[in-house]
Amino acid sequence: MHELGIAQSIVEIAEENARKQGAKKVLSVIVEVGALSGVMAESLEFCFEACSRETLLDGSLLKIERVPARARCRSCHQEYDLTNFFDNCPACNSVGNDLLSGEELRIKEMEID
Repeated sequence: MHELGIAQSIVEIAEENARKQGAKKVLSVIVEVGALSGVMAESLEFCFEACSRETLLDGSLLKIERVPARARCRSCHQEYDLTNFFDNCPACNSVGNDLLSGEELRIKEMEID
């Protein structure tokens, strides 16, 4: 379960940044998770709760914002939604595309006290 390692990293990064800002507590953390990132939101939430115990994030809320997968066709330059990496362009049926979004995994913001 790689979500455990991801949750640990989120807690470490958020706690380090909160301490630098003189915070006593982290109230919430917003994380962007791309549709093609391979991260299971439910597992990440469970692991986050376990990893945040006895830290500045203990009891904080993890908010997950899903980022849809989008691509641009290399042939006709049409932008379109992806359900997986191998979707053909809906306009010209070409297989070559450039991924625009969907692999994100980043802390977007956090609320501190």
